[in-house]
Amino acid sequence: MTGSAGNARNAEAVSRFVESFAAHLVEAGMPRMPARVFAAILSSDEGSMTSAGLGEQLRVSPAAVSGAVRYLAQAHMVSREREPGSRRERYRVRGDQWFEALTNRDAVLKRWEAALREGVTSLGADTPAGRRMSETLAFFEFLESELAELMERWRVRREKLSGQE
Repeated sequence: MTGSAGNARNAEAVSRFVESFAAHLVEAGMPRMPARVFAAILSSDEGSMTSAGLGEQLRVSPAAVSGAVRYLAQAHMVSREREPGSRRERYRVRGDQWFEALTNRDAVLKRWEAALREGVTSLGADTPAGRRMSETLAFFEFLESELAELMERWRVRREKLSGQE
C-alpha cells in the first residue's frame, strides 16, 4: 500500500490500526462494521474511499459497506460524494467530523429533554420516578449548555492551530 505522497505504507500495520481503533469505537457503543469502515476511511491518506476499496481492504461484502456507510452518514461522520464523470460514490471523512458529529447531537439532546419533561409531568415531579426523570433532565440540560460552550472553545482553538486567527 502506498500513500498519496508516494511514501510506502505497511499494509499490515494499517490493518492492525484499523482493527484496533475500530475495537475502541465498538467499546464506546458504535456497531462493529461502521466502526471498521470509519477507521479505514480515517486512516486513508485521501480521507476518502470507494465502496470497492473498502470492501477489498476490510474483506467484506458491498452490502456490509453500504449498511455501514448509511449508519455513518446518519451520524454525520462521513459524507458521500460522486467521483467526477463516474456513477461511483466516494465516502469521505473531514478533519472536523468529530465536531460535526457532536454538534449534530444537539438536536438529539433536545428531543431527549422534551421526552424527559413529558416523563416528569406524566410520572409526577414528587414521585421517586419523577425525581429520577428530573435529575436526568437536569443532566442533559447541563450537558447541552456545556457542549455548546465547549464546541465554541474548540472552534477558536482549531483556528489557532491551523493559523487562521
